[in-house]
Formats: sequence, C-alpha cells, structure tokens
Amino acid sequence: MNPMVEFCISNLANGSQATYEVLERDPNIDVLEYGCLSYCTKCSESFYAIVNGELVEADSPDALTKAIYQFIEENPLW
Repeated sequence: MNPMVEFCISNLANGSQATYEVLERDPNIDVLEYGCLSYCTKCSESFYAIVNGELVEADSPDALTKAIYQFIEENPLW
C-alpha cells in the first residue's frame, strides 16, 4: 500500500503543481487531485496537500515536496 497524497485543484493552480508533478513520477506514492478539499483558508495562504489524511503545508512548492517526503518517512503506513 502506497502513501496517498491529495491535492486541491485550486492549490495546484496557485503553485503546488510543481510538487504534484514530482510526486506523480514517484511509483511509491499515489497522487490524486480533487476540485476542492475544503481547506479554503489554507489554500489561499500556503501550499498544501493531504498526506494519508493529514494536512501538510509549506511556504513554497519545493518546501512542500520536502515536507511531504519527510512526513511519509516519519509516519510509515505499516
């Protein structure tokens, strides 16, 4: 079972698309996008994704990518 990373389409348009593209190429991560994840305040203030049901956010797409990988490493599914 791979970690699941979910993105809001609005946050992708605001800049987290770069993170999405990196994670999409990783065969060990399942990446999904939704029209809305109901984190509108977070969406307008920062870059974020939902990783295995938990909010992970950062100030830049590169920082978000690193934060997601760190979260996955520190919170294994098994």
